[in-house]
Amino acid sequence: MSTTRKIAVGIGLASGALLAAWLLTGDRKQKTKNYFVKKADGLRKAIKTEKSNFDDSDTYYI
Repeated sequence: MSTTRKIAVGIGLASGALLAAWLLTGDRKQKTKNYFVKKADGLRKAIKTEKSNFDDSDTYYI
């Protein structure tokens, strides 16, 4: 692995850690938590909704 690639990976990991620390501190912590809870609830609702079955009893085949 080249030195440039190692530096790029290190910078990527460090920036991800800084972003996570920034999102999970202070007032942003509650806002971030509420955002993820709202998105998770939306995903659960989308999974739970049943798709109606297609009724082909009135379909005419040629």
